[in-house]
Amino acid sequence: MLTVPEFATRKKRNEKITMITCYDASFARILAESPIDVLLIGDSSSMVMQGEDSTIQASMDSIEFFTKCVSKGAGGKKFLVADLPFLSTRKGIRFGVESAERLLKAGAHAVKLEGIKGNEKLVAHLTDSGIPVMGHLGLTPQFVNAFGGMKVQAKTGEAQDQLLQESILFQKCGAFSLVLECVPSAIAGRITQEISIPTIGIGAGARVDGQVLVLQDMLGFNPAFKPKFLRTYLDGKNLFLDAFQSFHEEVRSSEFPSQEESYL
Repeated sequence: MLTVPEFATRKKRNEKITMITCYDASFARILAESPIDVLLIGDSSSMVMQGEDSTIQASMDSIEFFTKCVSKGAGGKKFLVADLPFLSTRKGIRFGVESAERLLKAGAHAVKLEGIKGNEKLVAHLTDSGIPVMGHLGLTPQFVNAFGGMKVQAKTGEAQDQLLQESILFQKCGAFSLVLECVPSAIAGRITQEISIPTIGIGAGARVDGQVLVLQDMLGFNPAFKPKFLRTYLDGKNLFLDAFQSFHEEVRSSEFPSQEESYL
């Protein structure tokens, strides 16, 4: 299993880091047998698992629940990162620490936190308290209303300079890695060169230290969702539909269950 110190080692060796979201024990068991480095229990669970239209609806209870599920399924074989949900970092340091504590006790090895502005003291306090923090900048979905939608960030030179400074600040506050979401590849590459902690991109081009995708997206469960950065590795929707169709037909024709699949 990857450890926090090994993230920096990977960057020095130019060895890419792979991260995939996971929300349940079944997929965690499968991923535990894969070479994937990190499982992210993301607040995207509110959209993927609960049908909400944004990550804002994710709660501490739900992230804690999904973290416990993934931890049990992964069986200690994968490094787990859990998201601190919307506003959990904005209710004072004590609330933020208690929220992080819940996620680590649920099985996470680290927490992910969106945005550094206004979170400097919390990030420093968490890391000083032995709670590893993964930062998240660029398109931070919890800020979707402030951004006016899910849009590419840091398009201008000024915005890119600010993104670089925020990345440096995350590092100074003790973050061990940084997610960069939906930003131009040039600034993602510049940040990757400027900071010593690894960068993990999603829609940030190839000049980063690793990549993350949402599990259900990369498996093709929702073909209608086609952002530019997404590559699907499986036609999951149709594979499942074919299986359901076969089950339906075999039950209707009495082909299933067979005598070998029945108790005598």
